[in-house]
Amino acid sequence: MINKMKNWPLSIQIWIVFATITLGISLILSFILPLTLKDFFTNEIYITIESAQTLLFNQYDLRSIMDLLESQGPEKSRQTLENIRTVNHFIVYEDSPIIFPYTFPLDFLNEVRNQALTQKNNSERYSGKVGTEKIFYVITKGKALNQNAYLVSYMWDSYREDLVQTLFRKLAIAMFLVFILSWIPAILLARHLSSPLVSLEKRVGKLANNEWDEPVELDRSDEIGKLGESIERLRNQLIYQQEMQQSFLQHVSHELKTPVMVIRSFSQAIRDGIYPKGDLNCSVKVIDEEAERLEKRIRNLLYITKLDYLNNYNILYAIFSLDELIKDVIDRLSWSRTDIDWRLDLPPTNIKGDVEQWRVVVENLLDNQIRYAKNSISISLKNIDDKVLLRFWNNGPNIEPETLNSLFTKFNKGYKGEFGLGLAIAQRIITLHGGKIWAENEKEEGVSFYVEIPMD
Repeated sequence: MINKMKNWPLSIQIWIVFATITLGISLILSFILPLTLKDFFTNEIYITIESAQTLLFNQYDLRSIMDLLESQGPEKSRQTLENIRTVNHFIVYEDSPIIFPYTFPLDFLNEVRNQALTQKNNSERYSGKVGTEKIFYVITKGKALNQNAYLVSYMWDSYREDLVQTLFRKLAIAMFLVFILSWIPAILLARHLSSPLVSLEKRVGKLANNEWDEPVELDRSDEIGKLGESIERLRNQLIYQQEMQQSFLQHVSHELKTPVMVIRSFSQAIRDGIYPKGDLNCSVKVIDEEAERLEKRIRNLLYITKLDYLNNYNILYAIFSLDELIKDVIDRLSWSRTDIDWRLDLPPTNIKGDVEQWRVVVENLLDNQIRYAKNSISISLKNIDDKVLLRFWNNGPNIEPETLNSLFTKFNKGYKGEFGLGLAIAQRIITLHGGKIWAENEKEEGVSFYVEIPMD
C-alpha cells in the first residue's frame, strides 16, 4: 500500500494519512471508551450509594428508621427508602431472620446476610447477580432495636448501562462529526501544502526545457519557500552560465579562428612563393607560434573537461615538495620576462595531492603573474595552523571590481578583456584538493592571489 501511495498525488497522500490517523483514533476510542466509562460509572454508583447512606445516617438513626418502617408497613417502608435519591435500601438484622423487602430471592438475601455478618470493616462495597441482572450494593453496620443491624443500599446495573450508553452515544456522534468535518480541512490543507510543490515541479520542468525567463517566487519562509529560493538561485545561475557560455563560445571561436586564419594565409602565401615576414624562416616561425597558441587553447578546453570528469572520482594523492615544484616552474617560465625582479620566500613545505595537477595550478598562476606584472613578482609560503597559505603578488594594475568576484568562473572573460581558462582550471584543481583560491587588489600596489591548502 505504501509503495503504491508514493505514485499518487501528494495531496491525496496527505489526505489519506490524515484520514487514516483520525479513523484509527476513532476505532481505538470506540473500544477503550466503553471499558473506561464502565469502570468510571461503577465507581460513581458506589459513591452515589454511599452518599445516600450518609444522607440517611445524618437524618435518622437506625432505631428511628426501624420505627418508621414498621409503622408504615412493608410496602410503604420500601417506597420511603427508595425515594431517597435513586438508591434502594433494605435492612438485615444480625440476630433476626427478618429482612426488608421480601422481593429478592432467598439465596441472594442469605448471601447478603452472610457477607454482612462476616465483613471486617464498618462499611464495604459488593456486587452480585440477581437472576440475569447485576447489582451493586454497600453494607454498612449500625444498631437498631438494641441489636446489630446492617443497612444494605443498592443500585441495579441497568442504571450504569443507561449512563454508559447515553454518554457513549453522545461521544460517538461527536466523534463522527469531528471525523467527517476534519476531512474537509484535511483536503484543503493537503491542497494548500501540495499546491506550491506542484508549481515548483512545473517551474523545474520549464528549467529542464531551457525556459528560464519566468522567475520562481513563493511568498513563504518555510521549507517549501526555501526550496523555491534554491530553485530561483539555480535559475539565475543557469541564466548566468548560459550567458557566460555564449560569451565563451564567441571568444573561443574568435581565439581558434584567428590562428587558423593566420596559419592558412601564411601557408598559402608560402606555397605561392611569397614570404609575409620577409623570408621563409620568419614566416614559418609565425605559423609555428600560431599553431602553439591554437594547441594551448585546445589543451585548456580538454583539460577543464577532464577536471569535470575527475570531480566524480578519487584523486591519487602523494606527498611532494610544493616549494621545489614552484621553483622548477619559475625556472622554466622566467625566461619570457627577463626584466622581472623575483622575490621568493619559499621554506620547505610538503603537501599531499596530485603533483601534476598542482604543476598546472602553479604554471597557470605564474603565467598570469608574468603577463600582468610591471617588473616585480613576489611568491611566499606560510604554515598557518593546519593549512598552507600560498601567495602570488605582482605589481601590475588592479583588477576591475566587477571582474574580481567572477575571476575564476568558467566561461568568463578575464580582466582587461583577456580570454582564457587558466584561472578557472586552477580554481577547479584547488577545489578538488579541498582548498580555495581568491584574489585581492592591494591598497599600496598590485594584485595578490591567495591559495589556501589543507595539510591533511
